[in-house]
Amino acid sequence: MAKLQRKPTTVYLNPRVARAVKIKAAVTGESVSDQVNDALTASLTRDEEDLRIVRARRKQPSRPFEEVLKDMKRDGLI
Repeated sequence: MAKLQRKPTTVYLNPRVARAVKIKAAVTGESVSDQVNDALTASLTRDEEDLRIVRARRKQPSRPFEEVLKDMKRDGLI
């Protein structure tokens, strides 16, 4: 990943998570900042993908949950 300008930010981590990230940084040679930045970027990317899927599915027909339960009961599934 290309190094971009960075903004100093304070985050509060669970002590065990912080220790694990520091150990990983020492083993991999990747800084804690790079690891946190990569993890947040990946999370935001997944969010964007999820939103894209939700937008695409809005056009699909839906059924009320109660109707699904009624059909499952009728078919002996519940």
